[in-house]
Amino acid sequence: LFEDNAEFGYGIALGNIVMKNKIYNLIYDNINEFKGKIKEKLKEFLENFEEDKKREELSKEIVPLLEESNNPIAKEIVELKDYLEKRSIWIVGGDGWAYDIGFGGLDHIFANRENVNILVLDTEVYSNTGGQSSKASQIGSIAKFTASGKKTNKKDLAAIAMSYGHVYVAQVSMGADYNQLIQAIKEAEEYDGPSLIIAYSPCIAHGITGGMTNSQEQEKLASLCGYWPLFRFNPTKENKLILDQDEPNWDLYHEFLNNEKRYAMLYAVNKEKAAYLLEENKKAAIGRWNYYKKLAELYEKEN
Repeated sequence: LFEDNAEFGYGIALGNIVMKNKIYNLIYDNINEFKGKIKEKLKEFLENFEEDKKREELSKEIVPLLEESNNPIAKEIVELKDYLEKRSIWIVGGDGWAYDIGFGGLDHIFANRENVNILVLDTEVYSNTGGQSSKASQIGSIAKFTASGKKTNKKDLAAIAMSYGHVYVAQVSMGADYNQLIQAIKEAEEYDGPSLIIAYSPCIAHGITGGMTNSQEQEKLASLCGYWPLFRFNPTKENKLILDQDEPNWDLYHEFLNNEKRYAMLYAVNKEKAAYLLEENKKAAIGRWNYYKKLAELYEKEN
């Protein structure tokens, strides 16, 4: 379940900062121990220490020069060469971890400004332990512990992260828009601060009609009908919140739900209750879409 996934990843990120600073201090304190081209390149390295791309370029020139040197400081720097370049930190986990048992650690990362990336594979159920309901599960869905249909709405993890104002947030779906997924990963990697990508992830527990071979088509339908809206929130952009899809076709909503046993089975339990809960599911989706649409308009008006 990776209960401490966020804390573990954050610890790696902080450890990386310590080692990065150790490299800086080692070079800064001993710069005069070097001469010629090595000294020139090390000085340039210090001047561009906070520029990731430039630091990466310089490190490729510096390491071969240091490896040829007999200077003991050079050997010490070479031993730490992995920290000369920017190290990409990605924490990957499911919704049971991110929404439930590990949310405190996730929130701690949001509340800080360290450059840590988080990818949540959202199956809307505890897939790894046998299909228990989680806070990511939607209203009306059937799972273990909610055999008669979940009574509450899905927790909006994206909105919580966005409320900090400095967290990059994207909601993606490979089957719905592959290019948007790649764009979000690229932007998260480039963003200097915490990033959260929530990826819709069909699961065998969904009971998709025709099996998992139809998962990509179901992902596409999820976004078309408004069940899973696609968007990106980038604090560095003028238009911070971008909706990456057209207005949903709400007429397709119940077709999407009926394609999955986790929803369709509810009719066998109680038809009236099923009709009510699944309509509430649709209302919640419309509310989410209108919320993000209005928020995007408000950010646009700020410019």
